Amino acid sequence: MELDQVLLLGAAVLLASIIAARLGTRFGLPSLLLFLGLGVLVGQLGLEFNDAGLAHSLGFAALVIILGEGGFTTKWAEIKGALPAALLLATVGVAISIAVVATFAHFVLGLDPALAILVGAIVSPTDAAAVFSVLRKVPLPSRLRATLEGESGFNDAPIVLLVAAATEWSLGQGLDAGPVLIVAIILGELAGGALLGVLLGLLGVWAMRRIALPASGLYPLAALGWAVLAYGLGSSLHLSGFAAVYVTALVLGNGKLPHRHATRSFAEGIGWIAQIGLFVMLGMLAVPGRISVPAIIAGLSAGLVLTFIARPLSVALCVSWFKVPWREQAFISWAGLRGAVPIIMATVPLAAGAPGATFIFDMVFAFVVVFTLLQAPTLPWAARLLKVSTGEDATDVEIEFAPLDTIAADMMQVHVPPGSRLHGVTIRELRLPKNSVVSLIVRNGEPFPVGPDRIIRVGDDLLIVTNGDERKRVEDRIRGISSGGRLARWLER
Repeated sequence: MELDQVLLLGAAVLLASIIAARLGTRFGLPSLLLFLGLGVLVGQLGLEFNDAGLAHSLGFAALVIILGEGGFTTKWAEIKGALPAALLLATVGVAISIAVVATFAHFVLGLDPALAILVGAIVSPTDAAAVFSVLRKVPLPSRLRATLEGESGFNDAPIVLLVAAATEWSLGQGLDAGPVLIVAIILGELAGGALLGVLLGLLGVWAMRRIALPASGLYPLAALGWAVLAYGLGSSLHLSGFAAVYVTALVLGNGKLPHRHATRSFAEGIGWIAQIGLFVMLGMLAVPGRISVPAIIAGLSAGLVLTFIARPLSVALCVSWFKVPWREQAFISWAGLRGAVPIIMATVPLAAGAPGATFIFDMVFAFVVVFTLLQAPTLPWAARLLKVSTGEDATDVEIEFAPLDTIAADMMQVHVPPGSRLHGVTIRELRLPKNSVVSLIVRNGEPFPVGPDRIIRVGDDLLIVTNGDERKRVEDRIRGISSGGRLARWLER
């Protein structure tokens, strides 16, 4: 295809995907399945795509962007308490799921041990793209959401090595390392990638706060580029690049970066582009007419075992240590969404020419479509049924700031979202530090003068000028009142 045709088709697919996302939101359908269906339609209209190796490479590149976006938009205050449970689910939980599904695939589906383990490794990890895009539309307690997001952010790292090892085994190639050594390598790469991410994230925050870029739009580009650099450096050092990019983006997104909100918004937009491209490409790679009835039956039966046996068992064994109530455990089990990651992992044996790889790809494709359609739209209903959410959990207050270099201060912009307990609080009751003042309130697009008795309302934007050293105290105070009300300062004591 000529460049003009590529641009025409690419723009048309992008706009169609945006419309599909809007329709999906309106009718309660997961956008990722609509993107997948659009890719299948494009493939059926004559634009063939059957290069599994290229799909594998592009899929990994898209996952890097998606994990980066997830890190930028995840709040450390929420995830830090859920991190131990998330890491256990991403490692021990995945291992339990692999063992259960592989046992079923071997003894019931009749696959040889290598292919059975390969199937278990491919379908067990939750998908960051699905979790980030679907779960953030469901009002949930922050700890519950953070556990699921943290799990999906970290479980790609061990799965990559497991799928590669199982693919070699299915090709009849002897593994250089035994099972114990493989587990040690996986854990070592995961820990090394996370440590590298912390170091690069802190270095990135330090550098971007001290280097004045000529345009504000360069800050989001620099932040995203730094996160992608972490993936490349981690992979070059034989560490987990996926863990490195996620942790780097997490540190950057929670650091005192100039134009932090703009950086998050930019990362979210790039994440949407990566999701659209990824699912459309995977849809084009699938051939609906090739998917046989045995592949569909195998995929659905493996999905049933994973969803109703392996996943609940792994969740119970991993999070019970943290005294997570059974209702939340049940929701975590049901919310373990699979999306692009299993399909991308299925391209690894397909690209390597492993025996039975086409059958595995087709069964994984059928499994992802059916169970994503079953689970994703029912998450709000499941949250209410299990009483883990009332459907009225408040959205976190949005705070953006930009440096005012000439007076060594910061200008903060605070948006008051629905459900925030800032509603009804007066400026006087904020009790901000001495050198911090609310300079303006913007309500319905109109600026209002500020006095000590001015009442804050939902939807307001507050402009606060603060001494740079006091910015963290102001931010903590605003967030505290937003979640705890005007007495938050005393209740915390």
